[in-house]
Amino acid sequence: MELIVNGTKRELDAVNIADVVERLGLAGRPVVAEVEGEVLHSGQWESAEVKPGMKIELVHFVGGG
Repeated sequence: MELIVNGTKRELDAVNIADVVERLGLAGRPVVAEVEGEVLHSGQWESAEVKPGMKIELVHFVGGG
C-alpha cells in the first residue's frame, strides 16, 4: 500500500506501524513515530493499523561527535 513516510510516497507491505519500522530497517533502533500528527509510543505500534495515504514521520537517532 502507498504510505507517505517522512514526506515521501512509499509502497510498503505493512499492516501496522511496527511493520513500517521493520520494513524500513529501523527495528531495534531508538525511533519516534508520528502518525497523522500524533506521536505514538512504541508500545502502540502493533495496534496502530496503517491505511493507504497515511502520513507517517519516523525520526531515528544516530550517534556521533
